[in-house]
Amino acid sequence: MNRLVLSAQLVERGALRYTPAGLPALDLSLKHESEVTQDGQPRKVSIEIKARAIGAITQRVAGLEMGSQHGFAGFLASQRNGRGVVFHITELD
Repeated sequence: MNRLVLSAQLVERGALRYTPAGLPALDLSLKHESEVTQDGQPRKVSIEIKARAIGAITQRVAGLEMGSQHGFAGFLASQRNGRGVVFHITELD
């Protein structure tokens, strides 16, 4: 199963664009910071991840304030150029 649920802060939002199929799309950067337990030890985790919203969810994501914290859900896929991973947002908390 490929499903990611992440609480993150919106740190960057690109301009609204349209896919070749005519769907609205937004590229984003999300930042997550937390403390988790790994092998019984606390560990601070910080990550900034590229994200993308395509279709109906785009309108909701476009309305988010920069710096605001939200719950995001979706799936991971490789970027078009094959370098790195992008988080495709399908749900917004």
